[in-house]
Amino acid sequence: MSTKRRALTGVLLLDKPAGLSSTSALGRAKWIFQAEKAGHTGTLDPFATGLLPICFGEAAKFARFMLDADKGYRATLRLGETTPTGDTESEPKQRREVNVDVEKIRSVLATFLGPQTQIPPMHSALKQDGVPLYKLARKGIEVARDARAITVDALDFVSLDGQELVINAQVSKGTYIRVLAEDIGEVLGCGAHLTALRRTSTGGFSLADALTLEQLEALAAVQRDAHLLAPDALCPAVPAIKLDAAASKAFGHGQVIAIGAPASGEYRVYADDGRFLGIGMIAGADKRATLTAVRLMSGN
Repeated sequence: MSTKRRALTGVLLLDKPAGLSSTSALGRAKWIFQAEKAGHTGTLDPFATGLLPICFGEAAKFARFMLDADKGYRATLRLGETTPTGDTESEPKQRREVNVDVEKIRSVLATFLGPQTQIPPMHSALKQDGVPLYKLARKGIEVARDARAITVDALDFVSLDGQELVINAQVSKGTYIRVLAEDIGEVLGCGAHLTALRRTSTGGFSLADALTLEQLEALAAVQRDAHLLAPDALCPAVPAIKLDAAASKAFGHGQVIAIGAPASGEYRVYADDGRFLGIGMIAGADKRATLTAVRLMSGN
């Protein structure tokens, strides 16, 4: 006898384990909560662990704010060895002598800070004519990839134990830490590949507040639900406005409303009783400004 799924809404901060794809981890969380609908906010490679926000129900409407957010990672690099995939998914193809110290490492890390471009790896989920690049790579096919604009906001030395270098990185969306690890290794003159990766933050969320699948399974349903965040937690950086009762009703029905506003742009929209109504776009300014719904919570 199957269990009835729930129309659940909220954001779960999941600590994804190694060995599970993001899609598989999503499926496990969805089953634990018996939720009807769920989606995640940006993939982690199967070998990677850490923070993976899961959006249940209505929260999925606002997942794009996490997709665009900066992310933090703790990465472990194996110096002196490179692999075809840039991580532990393939065997080392080249070994070189490692002759570095902490001072040199700190100096090299500093050169990677700021805006730059990065070519995505072949072993990635990006698609070429509808086919994921990693599937082409497994067939020995390599295709040209356009460089992407990225930003490395922070790159900090944590530890060096023999050939194991641990660093913390704070980067913009679209940054591949595997590629960054390989590039750091090349500048150090010894090569490197990623042996462990743990996402520690994304869009203001912290791994310290996340729960593992095992921890969730050990909780009673009411305790699990208490860990869910409201959908508007996904967009804290978006400025907020509050509407009166009449304007709230009109906005909830998708009507364009006149509103006094200091600046145009996206806003979190709330009713006067504090309910989150959705995301709206203000065009114009002052007395000529209008508010149009972009994404609405259902039932307003």
